[in-house]
Amino acid sequence: MSTPFYVSPQQAMADRAEYARKGIARGRSLVVLQYADGIVFVGENPSRALHKFSEIYDRIGFAAAGKYNEYENLRIGGVRYADLRGYTYDRDDVTARGLANVYAQTLGTIFSSNAEKPYEVELVVAEVGATPDGDQIYRLPHDGSIVDEHGSVAVGGNAEQISTYLDQRHRDGMTLAEALKLAVQSLSRDTNGSEREIPAERLEVAVLDRTRPQQRKFKRIVGRQLERLLGEDGDAGASDAEEGADGAEPDAGSDAATDSASGSDSGSGASGKGDKDDKGGKTDKGGKEK
Repeated sequence: MSTPFYVSPQQAMADRAEYARKGIARGRSLVVLQYADGIVFVGENPSRALHKFSEIYDRIGFAAAGKYNEYENLRIGGVRYADLRGYTYDRDDVTARGLANVYAQTLGTIFSSNAEKPYEVELVVAEVGATPDGDQIYRLPHDGSIVDEHGSVAVGGNAEQISTYLDQRHRDGMTLAEALKLAVQSLSRDTNGSEREIPAERLEVAVLDRTRPQQRKFKRIVGRQLERLLGEDGDAGASDAEEGADGAEPDAGSDAATDSASGSDSGSGASGKGDKDDKGGKTDKGGKEK
């Protein structure tokens, strides 16, 4: 019987991290930015049925890059955690920080376990506050660490280059149109420095809009509203973020965060069946709407 080769723990962890990073790099990048009235999620996704972004709870949104089936399981687990905590205690007890801690524990346990491969995913959990100072954005890499981000964050295959571009140009108080255009410009830059055009029909855009009168702040921006925002001058963008504008899609709280059937972000593949909004119609013990 042959003796297995010895591998130091440091080398084993480095190999697992490299494996996860390569899987994430195969996916399309996405960006999350703060603007004056909330937080906007932007990513390239030609599929209209499958989504990269979704709602977790009233003020909390979810975005992910990497292997679809793995982060879809994490998304569903997050929805269940939020529903249970909100029903047992109070809706205000469901926070992005608490959800990020749950995801960090799960990802960290899987990454350090030799019994299974590490998850090839990178997550963003965002919560919109009553004011811009109350906004929270957390990035969770494959190893379960938590990074508290401010202003803008990018994840996916070209995240480092995109983050540098955003850091140089993002500013506080941007309108939705300005933030959206900046996000598209950052995504359209290739690794060699050249730019390509990303048409509106290939974009997926969602916002957490603090100005919405509803308790649930998540909504998607599609169709004519998206085209109008992309074509606007920056000083006119805020008005189109209002609820009821042309092309606005009703908030679908548990739409599948998506990519491809092969497991990477390619925008085509298995459908998002089974993504069910678990929050509609419930009432908590105090009679509050769930």
